Amino acid sequence: ERSVFLRAVHDLLSPGDALLLGTDLVKDEATLVAAYDDARGVTAAFDKNVLHVVNRELGADFDPADFAHVALWDAGNEWIEMRLRARRDLTVKIPGVDLAVTFAAGEELRTEVSAKFRESGVRAELAAAGLTLAHWWTDDKDRFALSLAFRD
Repeated sequence: ERSVFLRAVHDLLSPGDALLLGTDLVKDEATLVAAYDDARGVTAAFDKNVLHVVNRELGADFDPADFAHVALWDAGNEWIEMRLRARRDLTVKIPGVDLAVTFAAGEELRTEVSAKFRESGVRAELAAAGLTLAHWWTDDKDRFALSLAFRD
């Protein structure tokens, strides 16, 4: 998906035009999981909101209390996944799409993927889309980056 997006951006730019891109960088697992599973439950509420939206838009009968928020770091893909884990066996009806979905206790529903980046990967992805990385700036803790790339 990123390659398609970056190629579309490339195609919108004229030669010499620039793209300023912000990226969240790879950090240690504990920092990432804490950011996506905060003690106050803000992220969990945000994650569970998808169930409210499906209920409203498709007439589903999800009970958000039946699901626990889970944040998992996938080191191989360098992304964090947000999931909702069924607390018990249950079946959810979604009339708007004429569907009933059965969840076993412990079964997970992936709700979000948040990729993290390294300079080398950003450079390679930009190059594959016909963009040249000219500048790379990070915050003082190397947690976030801004990249300035130009269309070839």
